Amino acid sequence: MTKLVTIFGGSGFVGRYIAQKLAADGWRVRVAVRRPNEALHVRHYGVVGQVEPVFCNIRDDASVTAVMTGADAVVNCVGTFDRKGRNNFGAVQHEGAERVARIAAEHGVGTMVHISALGIENDERSEYAASKRLGEAGVLQHLPSAMILRPSVIFGPEDGFFNRFASLTRMGPFLPLVGGSTMFQPVYVEDVALAAVKGVNGEAQGTYELGGPEAKSLRDWVGVVMEEVNRKKIVVKLPMFMGKIMAWGFDLVQTLSLGLFKNGLVTRDQVKQLGTDNVVSEGAKTLADLGIKPVAAESVVDSYLWRYRPTGQYEAIRDSAKNLKI
Repeated sequence: MTKLVTIFGGSGFVGRYIAQKLAADGWRVRVAVRRPNEALHVRHYGVVGQVEPVFCNIRDDASVTAVMTGADAVVNCVGTFDRKGRNNFGAVQHEGAERVARIAAEHGVGTMVHISALGIENDERSEYAASKRLGEAGVLQHLPSAMILRPSVIFGPEDGFFNRFASLTRMGPFLPLVGGSTMFQPVYVEDVALAAVKGVNGEAQGTYELGGPEAKSLRDWVGVVMEEVNRKKIVVKLPMFMGKIMAWGFDLVQTLSLGLFKNGLVTRDQVKQLGTDNVVSEGAKTLADLGIKPVAAESVVDSYLWRYRPTGQYEAIRDSAKNLKI
């Protein structure tokens, strides 16, 4: 009989790639999300009836139990950048992750893959990192054999890293940057999905730190983005204290607007995170230990950042036309 896997957050950026690969491996996939009607696209990841979105609120025991019933494995991809509200750091990344592991253990689901984050052990200031650490501890308390994946910032067509900076290059001659010297080691979303699949298939256990083949400062990665989108901007490296003031202002406006204004630039907690390098630590188990060769960001980002170029997909044609001799 075909095995069943429940993926919490399986319609999100990382989850959808994991769902596709598991479906291709023959798994029946149950995609647990808060809004199933907005996740109908996952049905196309397999044959009819193989991949189905179902309702689940990770903050509710009964809801998590319902989608766990009959599952042979579980993957938790749920995360948040919301510090406040019902779906805050603690409720989702700590209590939610622990709830999934506890109920999985209670129902005899011995295989679990939990998506955490890189650098959280060294980040003692941000609430985001604290909730991730507590989430890992909660998972391992109930399922010591669980696979923990700690990716650096994840890149791919739907990412919030390279796309964000590419979008900012279209706004004025200056590009303000907080934490420009902080190191990042972006990892390809397909590589993260491959790692998760190995865990679901029982090929690996333990904690793995996932990073790409190259680590650069945030300023240097912004330089890669500007080169890809053919835009030149004056990068203004702001000191941390200035970043904190800006973030405080953005957060205040969001609070006063009762959430109508969404802070899409930088939050106070994100500024705290920028004080810690986001790279694979020495001695950690990595993609190489899983037999996965990491894909370089520069070999992929041009396939989706083209839309931020001055003339979009026609940029290359325009450049080649300059060389025509009449």
